[in-house]
Amino acid sequence: MGLTVIDGVELGRRLSMAGAVDAVEAALLGGLDPEADVARSAVEVPAGQLLLMPAAGERYVGVKVAGVAPANPALGLPRIVASYLLADAATLRPVALLDGSALTSLRTPAVSAVAVRRLAVPEARRLVVFGTGPQAWGHVAALREVRPVDRVGVVARSPERGRELVERCRNAGLAAELVGADAVAEADLVACCTSAREPLFDGRAVADHATVVAMGSHEPTAREVDGALVRRSTVVVEARASALREAGDLCVPLAAGEIGPDVIAGNMAELVRGELPLPGDRPRLFKGVGMSWQDLVVATAAMG
Repeated sequence: MGLTVIDGVELGRRLSMAGAVDAVEAALLGGLDPEADVARSAVEVPAGQLLLMPAAGERYVGVKVAGVAPANPALGLPRIVASYLLADAATLRPVALLDGSALTSLRTPAVSAVAVRRLAVPEARRLVVFGTGPQAWGHVAALREVRPVDRVGVVARSPERGRELVERCRNAGLAAELVGADAVAEADLVACCTSAREPLFDGRAVADHATVVAMGSHEPTAREVDGALVRRSTVVVEARASALREAGDLCVPLAAGEIGPDVIAGNMAELVRGELPLPGDRPRLFKGVGMSWQDLVVATAAMG
């Protein structure tokens, strides 16, 4: 039997965003332990980095090879390109090759949506998105699956790309406009989907009832949110181990002594199982770095 090739179009046909959200949630409810995930390894190459992300499950094992090429956007290419090899768990025989970039564009927003389903106030309607790439649109689509989002503010470095995302949101039936970073003060949900190295907004401006998702970086020195937001928020991460190793939004203020490791309220599994107290008088922050188990869970769901 030959290798099944699943490109981005076929992946979307096989698995919807709602299906990906449900698959991630079901895996966590079924006992998956995010803390047991294998750490990604990074190999420096002339064009950037190669990231290797293996994971093992009962039916399949898989590995994603992601290339991070900072010069790509100037060439009209994605900054991150990836492939995902899926193999039979019992024999390690390869069974499918997936478009890893499309897989990432599906699984990352799905993971955020699982967190937002537990963290955000039920009536959350106003979303502010930082970024204009695939993850920005993916988060609009995913967060609509779990909350009644009907208004989107887009914060963009490039006005042209920002207008394109606004138009895409409007075509999907949403009220959308370009906004400045100060729009976080009026937001119920904030999604940070950028490659920023420094905080994107003043964390003191975020409303007490709001939920913020920061997923743009897996580097311990890169930040999308500031220490002020971290200190005043209930912080949930995919896994404590990966967050303390790779999440610059936490690692930088930790290194500066602004916060301690106990700032993390819990991980995704604890959140989904209802084990975390969620005070209503402060923002809620979900920090994701992207983990290998997520790719495998969504790829497995796409196989049916």
